[in-house]
Amino acid sequence: MLVEGKNICFSYDFGGSSFALQDVDISIAKGEFVAILGCNGSGKSTLVKHFNALLQLQKGELRVAQIDVRNEQEIWLLRRLCGMVFQNPDNQFVSSVVEEDIAFGLENYEVPRDEIPERVQSALSLVEMSGYEKRAPNTLSGGQKQRVALAGVLALDPEIIIFDEATAMLDPGGRQEVVKIMQKLHRAGKTIIAITHYVEETVAADKIILMHRGRVLACGSPHTILTNLELMKEAEMIPPLPVRLYYDLREAGIYLNHCPLTKEELVAAICQLRSKT
Repeated sequence: MLVEGKNICFSYDFGGSSFALQDVDISIAKGEFVAILGCNGSGKSTLVKHFNALLQLQKGELRVAQIDVRNEQEIWLLRRLCGMVFQNPDNQFVSSVVEEDIAFGLENYEVPRDEIPERVQSALSLVEMSGYEKRAPNTLSGGQKQRVALAGVLALDPEIIIFDEATAMLDPGGRQEVVKIMQKLHRAGKTIIAITHYVEETVAADKIILMHRGRVLACGSPHTILTNLELMKEAEMIPPLPVRLYYDLREAGIYLNHCPLTKEELVAAICQLRSKT
């Protein structure tokens, strides 16, 4: 496993009785697209900040790419292997020019200067922001800013990319842009970990880790998690609209052949139902 943790506990009031994480077990394989889903305060962001040692492991075991996160000598490597895109892209910018901002991380990791321009261009191309090299980040839209922040992470070629509520401050269009980039990177072989409270963003994941009050409630495929009404209620989450409509139709005596997760699947199921009548 690329990420493997057991009995992880964490308290912001170290030694206190209030835990942000309680006995969390987690495993993520190389190349997986994993969505960590939960409402505010569920512990999902606290958990992933352990992956690159932004938070120090207090109790339990955690290895990322075979690195023990408690090994201080490996933290520099760990943070290069495990790139993170945060909720507010403005907090990640260090320069007033896009290409200089992306180059900053490469310079910090002592990438040869003659390689930097090509890696900057490649990263911008991956996030579909070629042509914006000379722009100031503050002139970009929210979705464009988030893609530039992601390019800064991609330029370092991390093995794992964590999106920590990266769409929370975006409008629906910007959110869709970032989700499409996640899927594109996953298809290219990257391990993607998406932290979100938007259930619609989890349907394309390989698996969902559902969290609530610092614990993992369940881990499974999007269909297994999102169509379980009792489980979603326990997590204080609202299932996707197609799932809710599926169960509403059942109560009305109308049975679709499967429970859809997306609007497209819902339309196809209803059309199939109509073709049989």
